[in-house]
Amino acid sequence: MRTLLKNAVLLTMNRTFDVFRGGMVLDGGRIEALGAENELPPADRTIDIQGHVLLPGFVQSHVHTCQTLFRGAADDLSLLDWLRHRIWPLEAAHDPASLQASAELTVLELLSGGTTAILSMETVRHTETVFETLARLPVRAVVGKCMMDGGAHVPSSLAEDSERSLRESLALARAFPNRPGARLRACLAPRFALSCSEGLLRDVAAAAREHDLLIHSHCAEQLQEVRLVQEATGQRNLAFLERAGLSGARVRLAHVIHLDEAENELLARSGTHVLHCPSSNLKLGSGTAPITRYLQRGVPVSIGADGAPCNNSLDALREARLAALLQKPIFGPTALPARTALELITRAGAAALGMAEEIGSLEAGKRADLVEIDLDRPHVAPDGDVHARIVYEAERADIARVFFDGEVVFAGGRPAYCEAPALLERARRARAALFARAGL
Repeated sequence: MRTLLKNAVLLTMNRTFDVFRGGMVLDGGRIEALGAENELPPADRTIDIQGHVLLPGFVQSHVHTCQTLFRGAADDLSLLDWLRHRIWPLEAAHDPASLQASAELTVLELLSGGTTAILSMETVRHTETVFETLARLPVRAVVGKCMMDGGAHVPSSLAEDSERSLRESLALARAFPNRPGARLRACLAPRFALSCSEGLLRDVAAAAREHDLLIHSHCAEQLQEVRLVQEATGQRNLAFLERAGLSGARVRLAHVIHLDEAENELLARSGTHVLHCPSSNLKLGSGTAPITRYLQRGVPVSIGADGAPCNNSLDALREARLAALLQKPIFGPTALPARTALELITRAGAAALGMAEEIGSLEAGKRADLVEIDLDRPHVAPDGDVHARIVYEAERADIARVFFDGEVVFAGGRPAYCEAPALLERARRARAALFARAGL
């Protein structure tokens, strides 16, 4: 059934950042055409957008769906204490039921804020359950089983044999291959240098090349981490990962805050993607990544909220606004303008997921994953540059509708694909059982 979305302000986020009033015809889950309404093909049904803004569904390139049940349980801690005393014990206590509930709650929260695609790192066990859950939900995702074969203070139920870790990850990659158009894809996700042996990292790099997979990891998030990596390996964090083969166009590294000049040059040469997590970096006291410098050097950058226990919100608009504001005290008020910040949660995010041909901009042939934002509200009125109004003024509550594959999945503050009260009750029960198993 062809659908006409009429009377819209189309914020295309294409390469020329075209913005115009008009409409869009959707067919088969894709954008068939967009432009002046009198030039569009006929449609079977019409939705009046009422002068609201339509833009691509937001893309978050670093989240942990497995951690959403941990929200509020790991506050006001430094990174390594946060991991050792809260996150790792809770991840170790996950079972399929709690992982399902956590993924369901994650997607509900993401969609309510306009996010329709994610790159996610899970825990060590039961990642197939996350794939099974996401397959039933309106979201696109690249998902990796967390890989951990070493490191201090890692619970025994998370510590893996290197060979088994790679074998299980590649089994998921065979089930959910990195194919054009695929809604769910697997990647390889070694957690970070302190929890992975160099041998495992080298095997991951070789397997990613052989099977055409993305690699999703963490890097240089805190100074203590950088120091410990240097003590263990003789090199700073990014340099060590490069030595192990984790650099280049297929590698996505979250945080990347603390680099020296040699690592900055290496990052710019390699084509490695940086996944910026502004709220998480602030809450854990990690620092502020020099995103403006990275962009000036041609480093690909996108944005993710990270996990709910270190943020504590998975709100793309909030992350885009904070990303823009944090660069200005460092690089000046013109640094990271609103349009660029919005690009980081749309087209740049799609590129980070390897889905740039499918999502990230409003263009004929791309998937009809859309966000409709009502800017006719006191805190956004009366007018101004539409990119700035969305980044600096708009809020989650201003999102009128979210479309996935051309169908409305969220509208009027309610999901159209599930019963929210029942989902929230399942999450509460699963959290209670999870914390009991973890002894927390």
